[in-house]
Amino acid sequence: MSLTITVLNAGLRVPSSSRLLAERLADAVGAQLAGPDLRIVDLRSFAHPIMDALLTGFPTGELAEVVQRVGRSDALVVVTPTFQAGYSGLFKSFIDLIDADMVRGTPVLLAATGGSERHSLMIDHALRPLFAYLGAEPVPTGVFAATSDFGGGEGLQARIERAAGELAGRLDAVNARSARPNAGGEVVPFEQLLRRYTA
Repeated sequence: MSLTITVLNAGLRVPSSSRLLAERLADAVGAQLAGPDLRIVDLRSFAHPIMDALLTGFPTGELAEVVQRVGRSDALVVVTPTFQAGYSGLFKSFIDLIDADMVRGTPVLLAATGGSERHSLMIDHALRPLFAYLGAEPVPTGVFAATSDFGGGEGLQARIERAAGELAGRLDAVNARSARPNAGGEVVPFEQLLRRYTA
């Protein structure tokens, strides 16, 4: 069964550094896994429907499909530009449409772009607490890309590969757990477990 991975890009410009980073992350994650159902969603395309949904209380049309896809995704990759030391308003508005339990337990790769490295702590000070609140499970390595990172060098690609590897490892662990005979949560008596390991 193919894994479903959704890459959320909150960049407002076309083209944008966040879109470039989203594409590189998608390529790296796709290379680590066997043919996932991987889709990049540009939130800019849904700016008006997102505002409508915030006013009416529910998303409709293609936006509703994107929200449902996020809820059924096996993993998420989120990329946002940095605005005033935090994530973009468009990104936050979209996340406000996600029910609190919709991404609980979902592995997430966090990424952001900014003009300089001075903004790199935004991932740990803004994005990571947001996804902790939602009950998601961010991988340890966040990927921040400053403008200078796109001019060459291997530092950014090394961070991308490391984070993609962590996300793939998290998905492998989830798949291994679900493949076990007792994946349904059935309680096994301690004595029975002890007999398995002492036999």
